[in-house]
Amino acid sequence: MAIQRNRCYHCDKGVAFGNNVSHANNKTRRTWKPNLQVVRTLVDDKITKVKVCTRCLNAGKVPRAPRGVQVA
Repeated sequence: MAIQRNRCYHCDKGVAFGNNVSHANNKTRRTWKPNLQVVRTLVDDKITKVKVCTRCLNAGKVPRAPRGVQVA
């Protein structure tokens, strides 16, 4: 699977949309982007780079691939 843009591999968290609201109650569109990190992980017994949000990463929901190990 290719690295997806602005989407968590594990929980599928993506970009959220909303409004900036000024003191004068003017509203303009804005986005909240998830904190995604590129991680080497085992997917189907192969080491693959995927984007994972930091909440899933800190919770240990994504198994990290060890460095310097070849998986056949």
